[in-house]
Amino acid sequence: MRLDKFLKVSRLIKRRTLAKEVCEQGRITVNGNVAKAGTVVKEGDELVIRFGQKLVTVEITNVKETVRKEKASTLYEVKKEEPISKSE
Repeated sequence: MRLDKFLKVSRLIKRRTLAKEVCEQGRITVNGNVAKAGTVVKEGDELVIRFGQKLVTVEITNVKETVRKEKASTLYEVKKEEPISKSE
């Protein structure tokens, strides 16, 4: 599944167009590599997403085309959340 679609389906990012913009800005890495919106993701991949002043690391546990809002968080597991220091 495309990265931008996964971010929308999992509700890590609310809209696919916003997910695409975040990818284009280089704020997401997949398994340590800067990812584009079209990058294919699969179970077991590790995503590092820069949201404003924090870094969120998640591992993809499931990939589904559609999922209900209540079940969206079952598609990933948050490994860590850390604030970004001012020097970066």
